[in-house]
Amino acid sequence: MMSPFYRAAVFIGVLLLVGCSHSTPDATRPQAWLQPGTQVTLPAPGITPTLNSQQLLTGRFNGKTQSLLVMLNANEHKITLAGLSSVGIRLFLVTYDQTGIHTEQSIVVPQLPPASQVLADVMLSHWPISAWQPQLPTGWTLKDKGDRRELRNARGTLVTEVVYLQRNGKREPISIEQHVFNYHITIQHLGD
Repeated sequence: MMSPFYRAAVFIGVLLLVGCSHSTPDATRPQAWLQPGTQVTLPAPGITPTLNSQQLLTGRFNGKTQSLLVMLNANEHKITLAGLSSVGIRLFLVTYDQTGIHTEQSIVVPQLPPASQVLADVMLSHWPISAWQPQLPTGWTLKDKGDRRELRNARGTLVTEVVYLQRNGKREPISIEQHVFNYHITIQHLGD
């Protein structure tokens, strides 16, 4: 797991996330970068109702575009995120539960983001605002505005924007734009 800068390349991490199994120093609540110099402790891993989703993620960063199939499962106890190659080979598995974040790698690829950075985007788009509010730095806001969720820093600058679509009676994220680290992720939900 590499430097915090690579949150900007979160889609690459989701494409090929690898690394040693580890936990943060407090062993339960990992941190992620919101912008350079500002970290946030992730909310607890549990969520209801349960999320089970197959997604094709297409990420754009530094003029490059890459895609990957991702399996997301989250319940009241843990989050599991698995990345698969185009032929269905598992590249990585990330689990976040009450004991922390754990990763299993299938392929070693250098310069990938920490699992906490990948999970920050997943959780920012799916977890209720009430789970995030106590975690945010002083002055930061997270608000839903119609089909969008906006994370703004203490100066009011838009940091992250999530766009949603109503599908089968559920509000599902279809894109994440990270304005500070300059990356964009498009999320295509596969199956129902």
